[in-house]
Amino acid sequence: MAIYLDYNATAPIRPEAREAANAAMDLLGNPASVHAAGRAARALVEAARADVAEFVAVKPASITFTSGGTESNALAIESGVLAGFERIILGATEHSAVAENARAKSATVEVWPVDANGVADLDWLAAALARPGKALVCLMLANNETGVIQPVAQASALVRDAGGWLHIDAVGAVGKIGIDFNALGADTMALVGHKIGAPFGIGALAAGPRSKLSRLIHGGGQEQGRRGGAENVSGIAGMAAAARAATRDLPKMAAQAQWRDGLQARVEAVGAVTFGAAVPRLPQTLGFAMPGYESTLQVMNLDLAGVMVSAGPACSSGKLKPSATVAAMGREDLAANAIRVSGGWASTAADWQTCGDVWLAAFEKHLARRQVV
Repeated sequence: MAIYLDYNATAPIRPEAREAANAAMDLLGNPASVHAAGRAARALVEAARADVAEFVAVKPASITFTSGGTESNALAIESGVLAGFERIILGATEHSAVAENARAKSATVEVWPVDANGVADLDWLAAALARPGKALVCLMLANNETGVIQPVAQASALVRDAGGWLHIDAVGAVGKIGIDFNALGADTMALVGHKIGAPFGIGALAAGPRSKLSRLIHGGGQEQGRRGGAENVSGIAGMAAAARAATRDLPKMAAQAQWRDGLQARVEAVGAVTFGAAVPRLPQTLGFAMPGYESTLQVMNLDLAGVMVSAGPACSSGKLKPSATVAAMGREDLAANAIRVSGGWASTAADWQTCGDVWLAAFEKHLARRQVV
């Protein structure tokens, strides 16, 4: 039986989300219509908006539904630039959904470095914010490759004091740890459904009172005038159901830290290097590298034995590339040797144990082949 440990790429759809999405497909109306069918669809969308809002501790009016995390990030960045923020301060380990959208704008982009653990340098940020020009600051809540949790609340205090805009990409963290938008102090925050067990094609942007959103997709007045186009009713229903289930399952997610640490100890015993082990991480994410053992080979060997993991972000058109995150942490020598193991709502202790068994067996064979050569 195959073992799936690539939840940071996507999660299997939850039964609750499947049921909610299927039920929503039976609704006839467009949420913009004023007849009975349209009102029923609108009621479902607004109930779901309330559930997603509760998931991240915001008011329902703060939530704009989108097609996914990439669009949510794009909407926030576009809005910040149009609002007059002429500088974008971009975390060095940001996902391409943030980095590429930032670099596509007319604003000047400044790369914000991280330390050896992958934690954003707050002293550097303070100095950068003191320079002339209004700054839109982009920082992920947790890294999808290493699980490292960033000091968002501390960064927020610096950004607010400087009159800046803080955008948080929470796509990698959502459903793994509890998220309180107001406690983080963000102005905007990107969310996604498929990484918490919702269908693909649905996401959301949470926006605080200091932000001013500009439409990225024009059309009708849907989503409080923030995004044109008929709402994805079934996807929205599925995301809300997945959010409710993810909230319920947060204690189970936290328990995976023990399983993660067990695998970490096993691979470190034979020479692997773990990333971010000295700082807070997502409980179900382990990023590590074995010197001399290419990421591609590790992923292939595990896959042949029925264990699915990743060598980094899933949004790279299926290509395995050296990890830019690992390189930004000062370990470019290990960037081509890094893999990520990530559990989720249906993972078990046996999954993590088997992953370790298979990885160690494959590594022994790899060493034997090298000795023969």
